[in-house]
Amino acid sequence: MNLTITARGYKAPERLKKYINEKLGRKRRLFEDVIDFEVILSYEKLTQIAEFKIQVNNRLIVAREKSEDIFKSIDMALDNSERQIKRFKDKLRDHDNKKIIDNLVA
Repeated sequence: MNLTITARGYKAPERLKKYINEKLGRKRRLFEDVIDFEVILSYEKLTQIAEFKIQVNNRLIVAREKSEDIFKSIDMALDNSERQIKRFKDKLRDHDNKKIIDNLVA
């Protein structure tokens, strides 16, 4: 998995990068099929924005969250992307199971 962290408008402190790596490290099993993981951090006035662009197989999953705290934005975006990846994997699994069942019936 390739991880890219980009901060727009400021230089991301090391503790923020460490926080992102730690959060992703806990979810390694979920993200085992991820090819590229891009984190874009930015801000608009008083709002902190975390955007995740995740390349899984041939699909691009995007999660973008805003809040007053960047750490909260990261957590919310991670939860959002986690739900999207689980949904995508379930669809793949259901599709593969349907193929297997169709082959057994035919």
